[in-house]
Amino acid sequence: MENNETIYLHGDMDLVIVEARRITSTEFVYEDFRRLRHPYVKVYLGEARVAQTTRVRADSQNPMWNEHFELPLAHPVDQVRFALIDTYISKKEIGAFVPAKRIAIGDLIDEWFPVVGSNGTYTAIRLQITFTPCDINPSYTSGISEDYSVKRSYFPMRHGGKLTLYQDAHVIDGRLPEIGLDYGRKFEQNKCWEDICHTIWEAHNLIYVIGWSIYHKVRLVREDSKQLPNGGDLNLGELLKYKSQQGVRVVLLIWDDKTSHDNCFIKTGGLMKTHDKETRNFFKHSPVTCVLDARYRINNVIPQVCRIFYSQHQKCVITDTKGHENNRKITAFLGGLDLCDGRYDTPDHHLYDDLNTLFKDDYHNPIFRIFRSVDSESVEGFPRNVLAAKEQNLVFEKKCAIDRSIQMAYIQAIRCAQRFIFIENQYFIGSSFAWTSKRKAGANNLIPMELALKIVSKIRTKERFSVYVVIPMWPEGEPDSDSVRAILYWQGQTIQMMYQIIAQELKSANFENAHPSDYLNFYCLGNREERHREESSSDSTSEKYDRFMIYVHSKGMIVDDEYVIIGSANINQRSMAGHRDTEIAMGAYQPHYTCTRKKEHPCGQIYGYRMSLWAEHLGCIENCFKYPENLECVRYINNVAEDNWKRYTTEEYNQLQGHILKYPIEIGVDGSVNPLPGHELFPDVGGLVLGNPPIFPPVITALTIERNEIGK
Repeated sequence: MENNETIYLHGDMDLVIVEARRITSTEFVYEDFRRLRHPYVKVYLGEARVAQTTRVRADSQNPMWNEHFELPLAHPVDQVRFALIDTYISKKEIGAFVPAKRIAIGDLIDEWFPVVGSNGTYTAIRLQITFTPCDINPSYTSGISEDYSVKRSYFPMRHGGKLTLYQDAHVIDGRLPEIGLDYGRKFEQNKCWEDICHTIWEAHNLIYVIGWSIYHKVRLVREDSKQLPNGGDLNLGELLKYKSQQGVRVVLLIWDDKTSHDNCFIKTGGLMKTHDKETRNFFKHSPVTCVLDARYRINNVIPQVCRIFYSQHQKCVITDTKGHENNRKITAFLGGLDLCDGRYDTPDHHLYDDLNTLFKDDYHNPIFRIFRSVDSESVEGFPRNVLAAKEQNLVFEKKCAIDRSIQMAYIQAIRCAQRFIFIENQYFIGSSFAWTSKRKAGANNLIPMELALKIVSKIRTKERFSVYVVIPMWPEGEPDSDSVRAILYWQGQTIQMMYQIIAQELKSANFENAHPSDYLNFYCLGNREERHREESSSDSTSEKYDRFMIYVHSKGMIVDDEYVIIGSANINQRSMAGHRDTEIAMGAYQPHYTCTRKKEHPCGQIYGYRMSLWAEHLGCIENCFKYPENLECVRYINNVAEDNWKRYTTEEYNQLQGHILKYPIEIGVDGSVNPLPGHELFPDVGGLVLGNPPIFPPVITALTIERNEIGK
């Protein structure tokens, strides 16, 4: 096996694994077992497995697969490994190797490759490979076009609908500045939960509510801006019961947390406090159908014990109402907001105000397309064979059809980006195959690597490009707990990998006075708010200093003010793999508001949505915000975020400008990532900013390792 040069294979690989020849009986075990042979092939780029054929029954020494794969790649490798395995006879892997530099040339490869480690002198695998680099693929180089479409997506494009973008559960009229759009129009900040309440009330035949958590006691309307419908002052559970008694079919699908119980013998809230059993019991003996979904059917305990921690994570409300000229209209709300406690918020993000009113008992035209992360274990009607799955743009692995279109939507949008990307997400973990350590962690989604390589491509062409990422200060849970420390460690590895790639490219390009943070930045959100202390005899440290982080639970991305993705999916392996947590997302754009159409920066609804978010985060609107790719904009936002961090961490009270904070890490010119000096721990609550390597397999964290499933 030759030592080859490591390069980045960044583009699309069209691969056909055709067949193998002359697999001798000694390859796996004995001649007597030949009829039991079920060989298959796994494809690896470094530590990342990117494809796997089906297992075929091969009574001869020449198994035939003839399986076709279209693979997005963003991997630093010297070669691609094709591991030949037989599940039922041996766990031994032998394999063929194709040099990465040969693949990168892009010419058709159609030949037999010898199997290394084989006892058979002539054992080989026949492969057909064509590779198209991103930088010469017209699908990516022209940006978001008027006829933009995500390839390999299960659902078709939809034209002519109406899309409303929400930034909070509720926005008070006049709270945010007015944002002008093209043609003299104004962006309207809408009221998500109030609109959900009115839409549920107007439903004629169906109301479907899906969530990771749904709490029947939650109140949807707390600051009504228009007259409430009769029954609008009811909580969610009472409202759904009321509609079901009118003859509307009401169905709830909620994740079944197996650690929670609510029966005569035991009552526990479960690890995640989702109220799943409590909500189901509330709807008992009513016309409302409430189903708890455990994500996987547990057929036997030992092989699938880890699967109980994967969840039904989709969040949407679907209703039918009266449309134009009495036509039936279907309305769907989807995104990152579960209808449960701890989700209602406004752009003010109050810490203390309104605790006894709004937050009482609750402070824990476009063209669009639906994307999902889901597999045939959770969906009826998915195909059960390779060819049928491919025809529907699904992946087929381990006898299972998988929809990974959310990850594909992110990848394609990033590759098409021309000027900037803005991301808000609850987690940010991926591309572990390129980490400085723990490369076998299994968090192989490509999103972080795609972002880094997009910046690299713009440095090479001497174009400005900026990526802004907003994440929570720390993930859900206690910052000093083992699981949160592990997530922070994986997140730190992801961030450092990205900065080091950018720093290396800046060094190669001989850019003077350039820094990785001129192109990529991470932020979190927080607030400080004075309060009366007459009752505060046992304040926590956070309460003592009148400060706390604002938890980022959104999951979305904006590209060039032209394209938006919003949904339930986090940027981690659980959400992006397709066979773990079930997810749903929406991608949309306005064909008349793209640079290819307008020949200038578009100012449509997506622009207005992004500017409204920035007004909330930064407490103002500046002229430089219109062009986020420019260094002037990057430096303005970084200055505000750094100043806010200083104000946030001082003992004396200092009001912040908006809520944006610099994420407490220091980036070196070489791409190294360290905690901010003097801030190795999170303020008030402790816990290392960059976490610790896990001392256990992170089954219940946001990562969950990829398990070796040979023999399954």
